[in-house]
Amino acid sequence: MNLKGALSMIFLKNDYSIGAHPEVLNELIENNLVNNDSYGNDVRSSKVTEKIRQLTNQPQADVHLIVGGTLTNKTCLSAFTRPYEAIISTTEGHIAVHETGAIEATGHRLLELPTPDGKLLPGQIEQVVKMHNMDQMVIPKVVYVSDTTEPGSVYTKEELTAIRETCDKYELYLYVDGARLAMALGAEKNDMTLADIAELADAFYIGGAKCGALFGEAVVIVNDDLKPNFRFMMRQNGALFSKAQLIAMQFDVLLEGGLYEELGRHCNELGRELADGILAKGYELAYEPESNMIFPVFSKEMVSRLEQEVMFEHWEDRGDSEVIRLVTSWASKTDDVEAFLELI
Repeated sequence: MNLKGALSMIFLKNDYSIGAHPEVLNELIENNLVNNDSYGNDVRSSKVTEKIRQLTNQPQADVHLIVGGTLTNKTCLSAFTRPYEAIISTTEGHIAVHETGAIEATGHRLLELPTPDGKLLPGQIEQVVKMHNMDQMVIPKVVYVSDTTEPGSVYTKEELTAIRETCDKYELYLYVDGARLAMALGAEKNDMTLADIAELADAFYIGGAKCGALFGEAVVIVNDDLKPNFRFMMRQNGALFSKAQLIAMQFDVLLEGGLYEELGRHCNELGRELADGILAKGYELAYEPESNMIFPVFSKEMVSRLEQEVMFEHWEDRGDSEVIRLVTSWASKTDDVEAFLELI
């Protein structure tokens, strides 16, 4: 497909193929020629660290700025585990499906658990821990969860607290992948703040690339046991970014005045509008819509026709039908939703 053809299509493929929110971009332009120290030793990185500490109510938290999500997960999970320790994830987890074996490449096994909605249950975690009960097996050490999850579901405080209690019982670390944390915080059913997540997780990251930034993720390490020498792991993994001030500027804007959550709410509101419209036309959804990712079930004929005018992700083949993934972003408009609904 040529560029002109691609630009004329309805874009519902993902929430990270656009640039930055205008306020973020303006900040980068205005500070483009300002000299900064390197590798996160600059004034803006220090400012964002303090801002995140305040927002999370964790004055002693370590904050590290990394360019992308896969690099963040790889660096964190390899730093938090010994060679014989494993990570528990859902079968849909980003580290299990979409990161080209990045975690396994570090020598750590993933223990994958099936779920109907992308959310881990405490009982599943307990079961897998009890199964690994001899020195001929890996030791489960980190529980990995995404919020929002890959199928678009959102953890409640009660659900994440129950996982935290299970982690405490079996001396596991809880790590939250927050690539779409803005959408989780902006979801209708959400009852957590950044401070709640920081209280429950040993480490997590605040996603930027999918949430209004050009690039960048902010890692927040709460557990003191996970802090030592983390920058060494960053450097070894190519994650110690020389121009960290560029990430810091973006988070400085996104985390000011509730903009981050506002962008998440916008994504979700358009996602709900899209889901309601699809249901109103008599189609089925593969998952309950909770955020900005919607998974309709269409006939193969319909999918083939949509491919000519819409950019989307193929998700699951069901024989005569197919589940596709539609994603609204902070830059999506009601016009995009209405145009899609008219096509079906």
